[in-house]
Amino acid sequence: MPPAGPVHEYAHYTRAAGHVRAIAYGWTTMCRNGSAARPSRARRASMCGAAGAMHHSKGHAMPIRIPDALPATSILESENIFVMTEHRAMHQDIRPLRVLLLNLMPTKVTTETQIMRKLSNTPLQVHIDLMRMKSHASKNVSAEHLETFYRTFDEVRDERYDGLIITGAPIETYDFEQVDYWDELCEVFDWSVDHVHCCLFICWGAQAAMKHFYGVPKYMLDGKCFGVFENRLLKPSSPLVRGFNDISRMPHSRHTEVHYEDIVANQDLEVVAFSDACGVSIAKSTNSKHIFVFGHPEYDRDTLKLEYDRDVAAGKDIAVPVNYYPDDDPTKRPVVSWRAEGQLLYSNWLNYYVYQTTPYDLAEM
Repeated sequence: MPPAGPVHEYAHYTRAAGHVRAIAYGWTTMCRNGSAARPSRARRASMCGAAGAMHHSKGHAMPIRIPDALPATSILESENIFVMTEHRAMHQDIRPLRVLLLNLMPTKVTTETQIMRKLSNTPLQVHIDLMRMKSHASKNVSAEHLETFYRTFDEVRDERYDGLIITGAPIETYDFEQVDYWDELCEVFDWSVDHVHCCLFICWGAQAAMKHFYGVPKYMLDGKCFGVFENRLLKPSSPLVRGFNDISRMPHSRHTEVHYEDIVANQDLEVVAFSDACGVSIAKSTNSKHIFVFGHPEYDRDTLKLEYDRDVAAGKDIAVPVNYYPDDDPTKRPVVSWRAEGQLLYSNWLNYYVYQTTPYDLAEM
């Protein structure tokens, strides 16, 4: 079983618990084109979902502060519960966490909203920069949106971040080298080693990172992995899945996979959650620098429905997403069975793998 992650002396707990700054580039600074246009309230809200840029959350499992010599301290720690002594709490430094979101999805606004919604639902203060691939021309989002809110790699290469999230992309049927921005993405991967504390890779982004860092290939599936699938926890003591039920669920929508055998054959990797129906769902590096999620825990209720309806309208031979519609009837409202653990996954990553372990001074990274 992987050990619970160490708690760094510079945990960045904010006393203004519940306040999250989801600040995209251009919100609080002049736009790169020289204009001082600040997005409207509606537009800012679209960046972070219905909750907006400020979100209040109660009841999340954050550190509890107790007297130094309390007997319960050792008991709680043995149960994998993070406690903070009075001495440590008094010596904390506080600053917002810095997270860079590289959004590879064509549906930029939808994806950024879904992920920001998950990141906002903790008491942590998070500053988010959005990044795009300069070597790829996005067709499904306005140039104004990209210019206002997104930065290129050239604009962030001299900065350091507590966390990096790289999304999926609907290009998994292509060889990696056929992707027009593959060289630029590999440059980002290499840059992250010295400039990012912990990386979270999603779906195709996870497959790409597995290939680049560990040489793990992807394989075509006989049929699309499409629906909501049950997962077994293979590392139930991992902080990444703390609070998960024994059987969890996660949406998947992909044509390719990585093989369990290839991952466990590498001593630097481990599988955290596995689905008998669709293979590896969650994996990580043993040094906890890389987290791989091969599904989409951030998906909204209707995301799979919209994909299904789109493919049906295009005349594609597409099966109904499994474990999604009541009675597998697409005319019925989809049932959300993954929301709680999807939130836990993002919260656990942000808490245990970023907040608790990142250096206060990012220059020390």
